[in-house]
Amino acid sequence: MGLIILFGIFILGLVVGAPVAFAVGLAAVSAFIYEGIPLFVAFQRMLSGMSVFSLLAIPFFIFAGELMLHGGISDRLVRFASAAVGRVRGGLGLVNVSSSMLFGGISGSAVADTSALGSILIPVMKEKGYDADYAVNVTVTSSVAGVVIPPSHNMILYVVAAGGGISVTQLFIAGLVPGILMCVVLGFAAWLVAVRRGYAGEPFPGIRALAISLVAALPGLLTAVIIVGGVLSGILTVTESGAFGAIYALLVTILIYRQMTWAGFKAAVFQSVRTTSMVMILVACASAFSWLLALYDVPTLMSEALLSISDRPWVVFLLLNMLLLALGMVMDMAALILICTPIFLPVATQFGMDPIQFGIILMINLGLGLCTPPVGSCLFVGSVIGKIRIEQAVRTIWPFYLALFAVLMLVTYIPAVSLTLPALIK
Repeated sequence: MGLIILFGIFILGLVVGAPVAFAVGLAAVSAFIYEGIPLFVAFQRMLSGMSVFSLLAIPFFIFAGELMLHGGISDRLVRFASAAVGRVRGGLGLVNVSSSMLFGGISGSAVADTSALGSILIPVMKEKGYDADYAVNVTVTSSVAGVVIPPSHNMILYVVAAGGGISVTQLFIAGLVPGILMCVVLGFAAWLVAVRRGYAGEPFPGIRALAISLVAALPGLLTAVIIVGGVLSGILTVTESGAFGAIYALLVTILIYRQMTWAGFKAAVFQSVRTTSMVMILVACASAFSWLLALYDVPTLMSEALLSISDRPWVVFLLLNMLLLALGMVMDMAALILICTPIFLPVATQFGMDPIQFGIILMINLGLGLCTPPVGSCLFVGSVIGKIRIEQAVRTIWPFYLALFAVLMLVTYIPAVSLTLPALIK
């Protein structure tokens, strides 16, 4: 009965439109009251959930992404990508994908990627004769790389939700190959659709223009080098690298690019505080929720339910992917990471999957959820920028979905795709 109350009130909260964090918190408190557990235990769980040192990196990553969004770094990344690959058939589609790979590796946020690059590229693509649905679809799906290519604050949430024992550094390294692979496959899909629709390429600006655009983009690209390189080298912790990355991004946008205005800085600070507050409230509520999931032995119940269907690992992994994809369509990514990890990670490890591999699979699945209705944040933002209805975008997005799903299957059934690099770099 307690489990019914927990999930029933949570689902009811989502149905009536309550914020996910409040729905999670209200459900947890209701279950605590039903079980007769003192409420101070619930608040202790919430506070302990937020009192994790690794979470300090999240506001720094978010702030660095916002500074780049408002300080001109994204513009220079787009110019470099355009000079490098714009001459290919349907070149602006490839520019979009490659820009997402560069910007996503710095901001670590799919929504920031869609907002920053979409505002630049979608209007330009429409002016150049590209259909609005194509421009939106390429922008939205390529932004998923932002949650897989390090640094990604969602990966930190996964490590916290997993209860420790997983290295953030190893998880960052594991995301490199799948993230780049996602961009390569999406670039191929964008090229195929562009050829089918007859889109032309952009004229090559010349080696000199390419070199100039690279030099202009280099200071911005070094933000990712500082953040990721500091962690991989062992010189900096994840939190320290996030802090240095944010400071460096601020210096670049003020002293080198000189595009950071006072209004832009205030907007970056406001949005960073707002996003961080939402994440931390969600972490607190989800910690109490997860404690109840362990109390009700939900992971064991889920494992038994899947075993009743099949005891073959490949079937169980496919079912896990289907469940995560379905959940990603109706819930926000951060909330799902915090709620689903305690449930599905024990099941995956029971069938022989490495926790780091499962983390990457979780990122890709829930990243796809950001591109799917009815709750897909990236799809909504992209459609607003492209000035088209979501239904119009979804109607022609399937080649890009298939590309991302193919990468998801590779990561699921070929562990080496995500685990080889972490094994080599220790």
